[in-house]
Amino acid sequence: MAQTLIILFCSSLTISLLAISSASLDTLTPNQTIADGAKTTLISAAGAFEMGFFSPGSSSTRYLGIWYNNIANGTVAWVANRNTPLSDTSGVLRFDHNGGLILTDGGSNVVWSAKSSKASADLVVQLLDTGNLVIRPVNDSYPDNYLWQSFDYPGDCILPGMKFGLDLTNGVNRQLTSWKSLDDPSTGVYRSGVNGKGYPEIFLWNGSDTMFRLGPWNGIPFGGRSSLLQNAIFTYNFVLDEAGAYYMFQLLNASTAMRLMLNSEGDLQFLTWHDPKKGWEITVNLPTDKCDDFSVCGANGNCNMTKSKLGQEMCDCFEGFSPSNLENNEIKGLFSGCVRKRMLTCGNQDVFSRYPGLKLPDTQNSWIDPRLNLDECKAKCLNNCSCTAYANMDIKEGGSGCVLWFGDLFDTREFLASSQVLYLRTAGEGSGIISRSKGKAPVAIIVIVVLVVVTVVLSLFLLVVYKKKKLRRKADQSQREDFELPLFEFARIAKATNNFSNNNKLGEGGFGPVYMGILEEGQEIAVKRLSKTSKQGLDEFKNEVLCIAKLQHRNLVRLLGCSIEEGEMLLIYEFMPNKSLDFFIFDKVQSKLLDWPKRYNIINGVAKGLLYLHRDSRLRIIHRDLKAGNILLDHDMNPKVSDFGTAKSFWGSQSEASTTRVVGTFGYMSPEYALDGIFSFKSDVYSFGVLVLEIISGKRMKGFYQPDPNLNLLGQAWRLYNEQKFLELVDKAILQSCNYFEVCRAIQIALLCVQPYPEDRPEMELVNLMLSSAIEMPRPNQPGFFTAKKLQDSNSSSSLILDNSDVFYSSDI
Repeated sequence: MAQTLIILFCSSLTISLLAISSASLDTLTPNQTIADGAKTTLISAAGAFEMGFFSPGSSSTRYLGIWYNNIANGTVAWVANRNTPLSDTSGVLRFDHNGGLILTDGGSNVVWSAKSSKASADLVVQLLDTGNLVIRPVNDSYPDNYLWQSFDYPGDCILPGMKFGLDLTNGVNRQLTSWKSLDDPSTGVYRSGVNGKGYPEIFLWNGSDTMFRLGPWNGIPFGGRSSLLQNAIFTYNFVLDEAGAYYMFQLLNASTAMRLMLNSEGDLQFLTWHDPKKGWEITVNLPTDKCDDFSVCGANGNCNMTKSKLGQEMCDCFEGFSPSNLENNEIKGLFSGCVRKRMLTCGNQDVFSRYPGLKLPDTQNSWIDPRLNLDECKAKCLNNCSCTAYANMDIKEGGSGCVLWFGDLFDTREFLASSQVLYLRTAGEGSGIISRSKGKAPVAIIVIVVLVVVTVVLSLFLLVVYKKKKLRRKADQSQREDFELPLFEFARIAKATNNFSNNNKLGEGGFGPVYMGILEEGQEIAVKRLSKTSKQGLDEFKNEVLCIAKLQHRNLVRLLGCSIEEGEMLLIYEFMPNKSLDFFIFDKVQSKLLDWPKRYNIINGVAKGLLYLHRDSRLRIIHRDLKAGNILLDHDMNPKVSDFGTAKSFWGSQSEASTTRVVGTFGYMSPEYALDGIFSFKSDVYSFGVLVLEIISGKRMKGFYQPDPNLNLLGQAWRLYNEQKFLELVDKAILQSCNYFEVCRAIQIALLCVQPYPEDRPEMELVNLMLSSAIEMPRPNQPGFFTAKKLQDSNSSSSLILDNSDVFYSSDI
């Protein structure tokens, strides 16, 4: 922690006033104004804060803002028109009779405005000594009766008493956004806010990339920053209920000035005013070191800065895991996460290893229950085959509450001073908890090290023999090497599926039937078997293996292996107990099991999976058949994108290609792909837009809708969007649970994704940003394929063949 660094210039730098204010108001009543040219300002009762016009740093542009008045040389705390600056001193702020604040450029052009929730002439605008600008009734100063407040719209600064997080009741997401530079308060690339998924936490993002996670609140400090303990200067708290999730800090000493700021360099800082030195002192600066970088050690990897300072590898694996890249020469030397040495047994034979002093893993996909104690939490985890770890929510007074994690664990690190404990599930004999004490190596580890040394010496001798045998087998094994996946014996899979019994059949797609199976060690699997009558074949089979074998993401289905024995082609996947998305959203009964939070989580999960495919995977992949039937749901209704048989991989900067064999599903296909065979990453964006509208409405794309039966789902959504009747599109099963703000935003994003021209559609990086923040979005144009007429293209030399829901052309992919 930096205790002595004094900040004199940052994004809340000293402002440059053109002249000393000649008049100050304590309140603003209807039709009163604050004019830049008249040098008028609004000042709080005790003079702690002042509002008026200013120019930041060396800039000549003018902004309406709030700054510290008695200290800090005019440090700016809030800016109204940060993205719409004034070019001169003609700006005027007026409070009208309808309860609205209107900032104009001196003429009729509105630069910024804020409207109260109730129009009345009996209102007043006041700047409080907390730095909060409020519109309230004249005779009522109670905070709950503020009809509008600047605290709901933070800039780059959180002041004491501000709520930092989600307000689900009013649809407000209070986030920090950095300035672009010291002289430019417009919205920068860095954001910080509360992610409402799972157990809500404070995150720091650069665009859509996660930079840092503060760790969940555990009742004393934040789980990822033990230095942020309660103290004599300030106290903070976390509130989580049906109305929202937010953090807030309060000063215990009224004479202290403190704020939380996100600067233009992406640093999240607690700053305290140091009066003797006349400057801001950094109390806490986040992130602090390399271990603070989000998920720097990958899945199931743990970061330890103490090891790094001793010259050792800072990343390590939990007990029962090993590095995933030991045999990957392409990324040798890079730590890319850990995998289990033994699969979980899904029963009482699994054990829990106790890890004290940890920053708990990323909780975005966690499950919480504040009513359970630790023993009940353990039992809950044991009874769920997908649960991989558990911990207390609150560690005060012996601990209370339960957090469960599912799947891989991300972004953990060790803190010697932390009292947080994680209980990690591993495969073992019997049941119980293994204590992992620090600083004492078990005798078994020493024995293993000795055996490893001996093994290495013997390996040097055997290596030559191994290489010779490998060369002789190379021709016979070329097909295996292409797959880079475990090859299962056909007899083993036949036994697991009860010889492909109809009782084990889960469904059937274009590739063939899918069966549920249980391997001899108890692991549940899903087996996709190529049908003899399928239009798909070896090309699709090999394509899916080559694509998905190289992919690792929590929102992509995991391929466990394949089988090519006895003339059969089988794909073996992790089992998804809740089938596919279309099973729920298009069924009147099942749709009630997916409320709006679950559906919004599915939308976000699919968006993250596509972003990984398009930008972050080793092979940049276009899925080409994204639809509700290809979105599988795990035990907790988290989405997994599946079916990569028709996917196309790109290398380098390639982003577009064409084909004479169009594969996909009618209704989800973009116009340029369906008509001309041109596909790109924007083709998946179009399919995603259709999928989002289906999730919201519970209706299929190819249906017919009143009052115009010629309109399909896109046409219906476009009509209701223009008429501002968003809720008429929403599935009745989720009307009671839906968040109006999120629904409206999701509909607009979907319509932007289904624009007729690919260059008008956003990339998935921007889609994720729009889903996770309140940034402004452009107005969509009329979507492509918005009528229910059959697709025809008289100019195309290829004829379109419709076979149920799948579309194929005649030549190769």
